[in-house]
Order: sequence, then structure tokens, then C-alpha cells
Amino acid sequence: MNTVPAESQPLAGQVTVITGAGRGIGEAIARQLSSLGATAVLCGRTRGALDATATAIAQSGGKAEALVCDVTSLQSVEAAAKHVESSFGRVDILVNNAGIGGFGGPLHQLPPDSWDQILNTNLRGVYYTTRAFAPMMIRARSGHIINISSLAGKNALPNGAAYAASKWGLNGLSYSMAEELRGHNIRVAVVCPGSTNTDLSPHAGKDQSKMLQPEDIAHAVSALVTQAPQSFISEILLRPTQKP
Repeated sequence: MNTVPAESQPLAGQVTVITGAGRGIGEAIARQLSSLGATAVLCGRTRGALDATATAIAQSGGKAEALVCDVTSLQSVEAAAKHVESSFGRVDILVNNAGIGGFGGPLHQLPPDSWDQILNTNLRGVYYTTRAFAPMMIRARSGHIINISSLAGKNALPNGAAYAASKWGLNGLSYSMAEELRGHNIRVAVVCPGSTNTDLSPHAGKDQSKMLQPEDIAHAVSALVTQAPQSFISEILLRPTQKP
């Protein structure tokens, strides 16, 4: 087992909750924050993927717990928050990463149930987790909430209008949350990556080696949660160096 020197663990003793942590960006964020000393609570709908991430973190000398949670269900999210509070008594970092894509065609052809699924996961889910976990941070007068958005929340996305709408909405939600919570010493930030090599979106015609990798987003998140107390990075726009 690899051990990490204490001086390189700025998050030692902290607890982080990451949604969508079973693969891709969420998995990379969980690995990164655990390497900095945080206990990672891995939330997602698929137990097998969460367990695999938890095992990999443990093998690297980190601490992680898999917790099945569906962010589209308020009951499921509230149960997760109660479990975290009873098990750890705190939450220091909430990373809202769970999301789904929707790139199947123009908006007027999108089935209503697909609209609901995209908006409920990408936007309503962040409301649910914030509602459930922010009170613990408010009581502690400390915390970070990191919302993983997209450059699709800044630009037009033909044939992905519902996904873009969810991310434009998430950006506005994040900016407003930041103003509501900064008085409680809670910093809310949004990360907007460009083309990222994950299973979420189609990559036809793109050079995956030039795309952002999940670890790039994880690096940005680690910068946000380790910044000095007097500073506040509220938004990160992340692009590939070379267009894929």
C-alpha cells in the first residue's frame, strides 16, 4: 500500500461527497481528493462501479466509502445526507458531478421524458444535494460546494439543447448559491470543462488524445478546495490546449 506524506495531505480529516463517483470525471475527482487526505463518500446509482472506485482508492492508501444514491430522488439524497452526518458528523466538500448527456437531435424532436431525465439529473439533482448537505456546512461555518457544469452552459449546442439548458441553469444556480452561502463561509464554485474524454458525450471525428481527460477536471477541483481562506475562485473554464 502506498502512503502519502502528511505534509502533502491538505484535506486530512475532511469529508468529501462526490456524486456520479463510479466512473469518469467523478471517479477522477474522488481519487484526487482522497490523495490529498479527504475521506471520499462515493455516491452514484451503480454499486459495482462505486465499489471499484472505493477499492482503487483504498489500494492507494486513501479512505473511501461507497454509498448508493440517486440524485433525482429527494428521499435517496436525504437518506445519504443522514448517513454521512451519522457516520462522520460533517461534510466539508460537496462535488455535484452526476449528470447525463442528451445529444440526439433538435429540441422539437426530443421526447418529454428525455427532457425530464436530463433536467432532473443535471439541475434538480444539485438542488436536492444542496438542500440536504448545505445545512451541515452552515452549522460548521465552513465548506466547499463544487458544481461540474460544461462549456455547453456558455455556448449554443445544436442538437443538445436540453443538456445546454441544464448547464446554463446550473451556472445561474451556482452563482446565486455562492452569494447566498458566502456569508456562512461556504464557497460555491462552478467548473465548466470543454470536450472531455468520457462516456457521457459522443466523440465522433475527435482526437481523444487531444481532449481533456477526467484528471484535468479533478486537478481544477483540487485547486478550488485548497485555495487560501481569503480567496474565492468562483468559476473555472477549462479547454483543451489543442482543439480535438
